[in-house]
Amino acid sequence: MRVSLNWLKEFVDIDQTPAEVAELLTMAGLEVEGLEHKAQNLNDIRVARILDIKPHPRADRLSICHLDAGKKEVSVVCGATNISKEHIVPLALPGTSLPDGTLIKEGRIRGEISHGMLLAEDEMGLTDDHTGIMILSNELRPGQSLSDAMDLEDWILDVALTPNRIDCASVVGIAREIGAFTNKKIRMPEIHIEEGNTPIEDLASVTVLDSHGCPRYAAGLVDQAKIGYSPFWMRYRLHVSGIRAINNVVDITNYVLMELGQPLHAFDYHRLADGRIVVKRAENGQTFTTLDGQTRDLDDQTLMICDGQREVAIAGIMGGLNSEITLNSVTVLVESAYFDPIMISRSSKRLSLSTEASYRFERGIDIQGADFALKRSLMLIAQLAGGNIAKGIIDCYPEPWSPARIRLRADRANEILGTTIDIKQMADHLSSLNMAVRAVDQNRIEVCPPPFRVDITREADLIEEVARLIGYNNIPVTLPAIRPTEEDYTEFVLRDRIKAMMVGMGFSEIITYCFISPRSADILGAGEKSHLRSFVRLLNPLSQDQSVMRTSLIPGLLSTVRLNSLRDQDDIRVFEWGKVYIKGDGELPQERQVLAALITGLGSRQEWYQEPREADFFDIKGVAENILEELGIDKTEYNRNRPKEGFDPNEYARIFYSGSEIGAIGKVSKDVLKGYGVEKNAHILELYIEPLLSSVVWVKKFTPLAKYPSVRRDISIIVNSSIESAMILSIVKEMGNDLVESVDIFDAYQGKQIAHQEKALAVRISYRSDKRTLTDDEVNNIHEGIIEEIHRQTRGRLREGRKNGHPG
Repeated sequence: MRVSLNWLKEFVDIDQTPAEVAELLTMAGLEVEGLEHKAQNLNDIRVARILDIKPHPRADRLSICHLDAGKKEVSVVCGATNISKEHIVPLALPGTSLPDGTLIKEGRIRGEISHGMLLAEDEMGLTDDHTGIMILSNELRPGQSLSDAMDLEDWILDVALTPNRIDCASVVGIAREIGAFTNKKIRMPEIHIEEGNTPIEDLASVTVLDSHGCPRYAAGLVDQAKIGYSPFWMRYRLHVSGIRAINNVVDITNYVLMELGQPLHAFDYHRLADGRIVVKRAENGQTFTTLDGQTRDLDDQTLMICDGQREVAIAGIMGGLNSEITLNSVTVLVESAYFDPIMISRSSKRLSLSTEASYRFERGIDIQGADFALKRSLMLIAQLAGGNIAKGIIDCYPEPWSPARIRLRADRANEILGTTIDIKQMADHLSSLNMAVRAVDQNRIEVCPPPFRVDITREADLIEEVARLIGYNNIPVTLPAIRPTEEDYTEFVLRDRIKAMMVGMGFSEIITYCFISPRSADILGAGEKSHLRSFVRLLNPLSQDQSVMRTSLIPGLLSTVRLNSLRDQDDIRVFEWGKVYIKGDGELPQERQVLAALITGLGSRQEWYQEPREADFFDIKGVAENILEELGIDKTEYNRNRPKEGFDPNEYARIFYSGSEIGAIGKVSKDVLKGYGVEKNAHILELYIEPLLSSVVWVKKFTPLAKYPSVRRDISIIVNSSIESAMILSIVKEMGNDLVESVDIFDAYQGKQIAHQEKALAVRISYRSDKRTLTDDEVNNIHEGIIEEIHRQTRGRLREGRKNGHPG
């Protein structure tokens, strides 16, 4: 929010410099992102009086203005049509530099010398108005500096508001914060209204058919108003606040919005059928044309403002073309209401229509301030547009607001903040924020937040306010006493361990959007009942390609690969730790934490000691094994009991531990690669974190060095190529019981010396007992039993030259 420092000074005395005010607000939790100096370079612009205006002899659209510039009289060629004799105008003499850097020089225009330039408001950086020369007050003296004459110099604070501090989305709201931190009182605008004799009830009526959506609706009426141009001071303040000036009545509603934080809307009374206002919900299938000229599709959750026959505004969001204020409007009905935040938020998002009004309504405004803002606007309309104010206002407020009562414990606040503040000091701090405070006992106070502080609902909120007021920088820095136990090991600890491992293996972490295209399921080859199609759809997506929540991390990985490959980065190792979202039967989706990693390009680079090698299935399998081994999960199984979406049917495996599936590895299928525009082969790992958590060995324990020697035996066996090596290893471990210390496959062969449907595996087994030295007979008996069991289960045979388990 952009706010003028001069405007703030109307409501609170400010002794600090602009930079100090910015620092104060930032430390109060309202971060000031920018500080802009306005009108500081207008000292060279002079006030001048037009003495005479003559047509230019050689240009129909130009005129020659003779001006009194104070110490001298000058002539200026001008093309504006809004000036007249005796007007007071701003004059830039030769040598003057304008805010945009333009240097004014004396020049000849169509043969006539121009000794300077008359200026419009936008040329001085004051507003965006370029409709004509700026007309100044007749009370100004020719020759004065414009900055001194009008006190234009100002500072604009660009304040970043957090969603809960909607009370600060106004000049008065920020002034309240400054007053609380500087112990200064706030001055609210004074209301002086001269009402007519005709009661408003004789002219208009308000009926609220949905009191849940509209708990309060107030309306006032001004007759015989003259619609026109707003004065400069109002247009300037609206401009620096980022709002475009339209006409005096509409500008007043926006002015009060920025001043008090209460959205208002002005209707042309004579365009309201029967002079009625009816607040009700729309019907499904209805359409409505808003002030921006767009036709909107409505549903039965959209709250509408109607007259006696039709809709005239979308409540809390935007008015309609059919009731807008025009130059022909004479009677104005002003709306000041409170609408349900949730209803406005949903309608705003569904309609893709966000306004200054909806921004405030959907966060919750001050319901008690509706009548004050209404009267403020009526007073300004009478002052700036003339007219007669109808007697009284209509105020539909069936259930008046009652303050919440919150107990604050001093000992609890000090325990959380690490401070030693007494209860009286806490009460004084909260009172400075317009909160009603009552002492309960020596440790407790009862606090009633004001209606504009909709964010204060519990004790923790009050403690935060105390922390803000004493100053975050005055709270001592302390570390909580924590004794680590096994219960402290959580998903976050696992995340950090796995991320460190991935980086150590040469991977780079990526973070991709949670929003993906629904086409991702088609590209991955998901079946109709696959969880990959259980999308959570966004109500207001940025685009079709980001219209659903992701059900897999694979699309993000492949999109990243494609993006990098377009920049000639082909050797990629990336991983992502993130959530996938599966739509379930309940209202909320299932959120599953997943680790996904991808390798593409070279598995090993060319070095003097090795040739380059493309990454393959065993590279990604090695990554999975390294992670699981580091986590103490060593009895895993890799099998292909059913296809895996997105993976090559010949190069994939699901990972199981204790009967539960904990992940998958494999080569990405060609169709999927083509769908994402990836040319090189890619291999992917997925690990499902939830089933891993209960199996992780958090604390590593020391294992003493072996006291007794090991005995090694090798087996070279020929089996059918369909037999997985994991089956061989499982047989060895099962038959060897505790005496098999390790078993590894150290060689594999397929070639001319054996049948094409066979493969030869060389297995090395290490036997060891932790109680005694094993004898050859013991080892041989176990070893022969292993060979026989492998033969029985696989129908394999020993290779010639390698009998009895000894190398041949």
